[in-house]
Amino acid sequence: MSRSHARLKRKKLFDYVNSAVLLLVAAVCVYPFLYVFFVATTDGTYLARGEMTFLPMGFNLKAFAYILTTPRFNVFAGMRNSFLYTALGTLVSVASTYITAYVLSRPRFKHRYWLMSLFVITWVFDAGIIPQYIIYNQFGFVDNPLVMIIPGAINTQFLIITKTFLDGIPKELEEAAVVDGANDLGILRRVYLPLSSTIIATISTFYAVSIWNQYLLPQIYLKSDNLKTIQQVIKDVVITNSESGTTFKNVVIDGITLNQQNLKAAAIFIAMLPIVCVYPFVQKYFKRGVLLGSVKG
Repeated sequence: MSRSHARLKRKKLFDYVNSAVLLLVAAVCVYPFLYVFFVATTDGTYLARGEMTFLPMGFNLKAFAYILTTPRFNVFAGMRNSFLYTALGTLVSVASTYITAYVLSRPRFKHRYWLMSLFVITWVFDAGIIPQYIIYNQFGFVDNPLVMIIPGAINTQFLIITKTFLDGIPKELEEAAVVDGANDLGILRRVYLPLSSTIIATISTFYAVSIWNQYLLPQIYLKSDNLKTIQQVIKDVVITNSESGTTFKNVVIDGITLNQQNLKAAAIFIAMLPIVCVYPFVQKYFKRGVLLGSVKG
């Protein structure tokens, strides 16, 4: 009886420690987001004096309004472009990845191992930026919004996860559909798609986050101001250059002072907010989707 009581106490202690560690990790992860938001909502006068430590002082949302409505920052256009690239890119990528994984999971497709090997080779070996630029230029992707959608339509890692997930679906379901007279397209639509909501949600989120956070690709290939993504706009806002005239000057609106710290923090928070808002609704799919997609090697 004493042994079971001691075991129970150790289990409770372990649960408390585990909960405390998880809370600490959560606090460390949330702290940067809160700090950026608090800096953006603090009166610039307190920031200039160095009086703010963590919680906002002179709380206001003027910095967000100023960033979004001032044409020279171009934040609204960047948000619009990023939303468009992310939505279309995710749709094309998920469709391409899922259909390709379905084809590669068909045992009667004789050359599927060779084709999969080619995908893996492109994943392992990278030609480099200069050869890539030459090829993209030949295909007309320079200063073309399609560069955010077409070239990266299939990510080999997500393709492998999706293919492995489809390999794990019982073949008896497909055989039953064949008996009913279904062709490959019918099997895909009636058997596999209804069972794939988890993996589709998982790779959709991965693709969306990847496209939204993409910086190097648009920085190299998207030159026109009306095509820039929010990440490029944030770069122009945060990395100021006095020679180009982008250095911030203090602005006073309704008695509230906005300085460069306010405006930079507001721009950064605006860029982070969409992805941060999406994650809580799709995180339940991550563990199940990735684990199911990695059962088989």
